[in-house]
Amino acid sequence: MAAQAGTPMLPPGLLPAPGEARPYQLDTPLLPWGEQGVLLAEFARSRELDRADWLAAAGVREGQLLSPRQLLALLAPLADCGPDAAFVLGRAWLPGHYGLASQALQQAADAREALRLLCGHAGRLTPLLTPRLLEEGDELLLLWTDACGLPPARRGFIVDLHVAAVAGMCDWLAGERLPWAFCFNRGRPRELAHHAVHLGAALHFGAQADALRLPLAAATRPWRGQAGAAAPPLWRQALEADPAGRRRGLLAALHDWLAPRLEQAPTLDQAAAAFAVSPATLKRHLAQHGTHFQAELDQVRALCAVYLLLRRGEPSQSVARALGFFDAANFRRFFKRWTGLTPGALRR
Repeated sequence: MAAQAGTPMLPPGLLPAPGEARPYQLDTPLLPWGEQGVLLAEFARSRELDRADWLAAAGVREGQLLSPRQLLALLAPLADCGPDAAFVLGRAWLPGHYGLASQALQQAADAREALRLLCGHAGRLTPLLTPRLLEEGDELLLLWTDACGLPPARRGFIVDLHVAAVAGMCDWLAGERLPWAFCFNRGRPRELAHHAVHLGAALHFGAQADALRLPLAAATRPWRGQAGAAAPPLWRQALEADPAGRRRGLLAALHDWLAPRLEQAPTLDQAAAAFAVSPATLKRHLAQHGTHFQAELDQVRALCAVYLLLRRGEPSQSVARALGFFDAANFRRFFKRWTGLTPGALRR
């Protein structure tokens, strides 16, 4: 995909990383059984699920490469194994046993470096959700966006799993509980006990995105005698040569392509050409992921709008122009439809 001039107000974390490989889709076999598969099998055993029935229900054989759809099928019954299931699974998810990527995470000097590694190799480490790291002033913000589509009924469970995975890994490597704040793009649950026990008290529901926030001072504090350390050059060279880790899910790759082109009002035909498929094929692929082009364009617009309004304090007119709207009134109508709030109400 040829590079184009990006929307200047958007931060690097919302734009594509260089050297992306071909996107994977819901039914792309790419996850070795010995990685996420073994982890889930061990959790299923601990919750006394019948292994053969569990695998059969997911249509999975031990030892095979898993697709994201099969990973979701394996996770579905585990989500019903108690209100703590997402958090217990999450605590075991990272650093994990995913080859060089996991070992590099354990070599990170601090939380910021670990989160950068996570974002760069999400295809191997977090194949269902794509993390995007933003650094604004004195705070880091890790946003979660769809990699290749999640069933709405399971989204909360998957988000909780990933949030617990990142916070748990960083707390363990730091040797202390870091001062995280957690934002959830859903309503407040009736029972918060497990969120509070596993994540802490800084829980914010009804947010416009699923995200973790961490003060920059805590994110750059060296871990366990790692002052001045960094992953050895050989690790970095090997990681750069790992194409599986750098792959993006189809929706994440589409978001990468859309974000720097919002001001030019990108079209389905242009996106299809960039992905070297026909418009009909791209439409079909998106439908297989439970979505369509306009919905994904609106999703990216809404996420960028919230960032520019809240984090950058940009006026509505400037945001409307950056996101490809003809005028601020059209932008306000879109924003109200997508978020339920006007830009002014969001700021308040």
